[in-house]
Amino acid sequence: MPAAFVGLGSNLGDRAANLSAAIDLLRDAADVTAVSPVYETEPMGFADQPWFLNAAAEVAWHQGPASLLTLLQAIEQRMGKTTPFKDGPRVIDLDLLLHGDDVVDLPGLQVPHPRMNERRFVLAPLADIAPATIHPERGRTIASLLAALLSGPAVRPWGLLVSSKAPSS
Repeated sequence: MPAAFVGLGSNLGDRAANLSAAIDLLRDAADVTAVSPVYETEPMGFADQPWFLNAAAEVAWHQGPASLLTLLQAIEQRMGKTTPFKDGPRVIDLDLLLHGDDVVDLPGLQVPHPRMNERRFVLAPLADIAPATIHPERGRTIASLLAALLSGPAVRPWGLLVSSKAPSS
């Protein structure tokens, strides 16, 4: 069973509670095997908005990437995600980053996430839980992709999430 990795972000409302709620909803449907520490990150694109909290989760997923994406979108919808414009503020954002060694390029589904290797706010939390994981298209570890980033929006350690549900075992 391939490990899948999900990126999480929130910059509206109680950001930490939003991330925790998303992880709890993910745990209701999947085996969440690891959750990274949280980072506070400067927005990319549209800068006039609150800073994000970002994290990553590892999920043992028994089905294909399309079904995991459907689950992530259902969680976003349940939590009230709206995106009034590209790169705008959001209560929750869940991105399918990796699904084992799968490479998928379909309308609405690209795995690995097409811009993850350019984004410190994705790679920093992912490197905390999967530093030796190989990006299937780049052929490099997550840790080496992170180390190769020269600059970009600020990303700083924030803390750990508190969950109401026990981690999967």
